[in-house]
Amino acid sequence: MCNKYGYNAPHHRLREIFAQQDLPFRWPEAAPNLAPLEEINPADPAPVIRSYEDGVRLDQLRWGFPPPRPKAGPVINFRSENRRFTHGRCLAPATHFFEFTGTKYPKTRWRCTVEGEEVFCFAGLVRNDRFTLLTCEPGPDIVPLHDRQVVIVEPADWGEWLTSDGDVGHLLRPAPDGHIKVERVN
Repeated sequence: MCNKYGYNAPHHRLREIFAQQDLPFRWPEAAPNLAPLEEINPADPAPVIRSYEDGVRLDQLRWGFPPPRPKAGPVINFRSENRRFTHGRCLAPATHFFEFTGTKYPKTRWRCTVEGEEVFCFAGLVRNDRFTLLTCEPGPDIVPLHDRQVVIVEPADWGEWLTSDGDVGHLLRPAPDGHIKVERVN
């Protein structure tokens, strides 16, 4: 599952996509100084989009819910199947993510991007100013790499994911065949 991803697209692109959905895009008190992030690791601060008043807002939150028990790592991925997410939904913008294969170090590293998209968003949840990424069964492009995949929400569905009061479970699905471009990095 995703334990490393990156975001290095211009922020105005996010604003443009939300404007197409008639959702005002708001910055916090001052626009965040978000430098390009080639690698976002668990516990790092990362950009997150969540609903805010009559639109959406970009914030920086730490990736991973607090550990459920002592000496455990943060909860960076959360299964989406058979669950209802009625509050705390967010989007984590990304330009790529990494999957790793192999049983011995160093593992083979695979860079995954969404075909034809400069930026895409993962479905996530926010709790106490921290966030986690939702996962589902893998789509055909990820099956050779892992038995789970992060949920990628289509741009046309971003507004529904963030603002709907209804059931949004239909948005939590694997990416279709050919949607994710996978390249070996090492």
